[in-house]
Amino acid sequence: MLVTALCVYGICRGVNLFDSFVEGAKEGIETLKFIAPTMIALLVAVGTLRASGVLDRLAELIRPFAEAIGFPAELVPMGLLRPVSGSGATALMTNLFEQNGADSFVGRCASVVAGSTETTFYAVSMYYGAAGIKKIRHTLFSALLADFTAIVISVVTVGLLMS
Repeated sequence: MLVTALCVYGICRGVNLFDSFVEGAKEGIETLKFIAPTMIALLVAVGTLRASGVLDRLAELIRPFAEAIGFPAELVPMGLLRPVSGSGATALMTNLFEQNGADSFVGRCASVVAGSTETTFYAVSMYYGAAGIKKIRHTLFSALLADFTAIVISVVTVGLLMS
């Protein structure tokens, strides 16, 4: 309905819809030239990290610390993967649901983590790549800190609401 309404509005205003569409498509292709290299590099990096086992090894290193402070150790891999890959984190969340149940403490924490964190590397590479910005140091640090904070607060909040 929205597309139809926009077309009717454009026709009423005397806009050549086809030429406007083609011009928008051209701009989209120009934007793609800036974004594509960054996206390809990100996808290769994510695939390499997952296949190499680096994320699994890092999760194993963090697990004892997480258990010591009462953080669900099952969430560590998801917390590490979420800023890198949304689909990978969703797959881990599905596994957590199967192992623990969706209404368990871990399942609820995983749901809140998924909803309160961002695929940081994807978002930064996509938007900054489109804008041609190369210096991302402060943004990346701040975004990863926000993800970490969201993960911790998610567990605390679910703990408070489930008790």
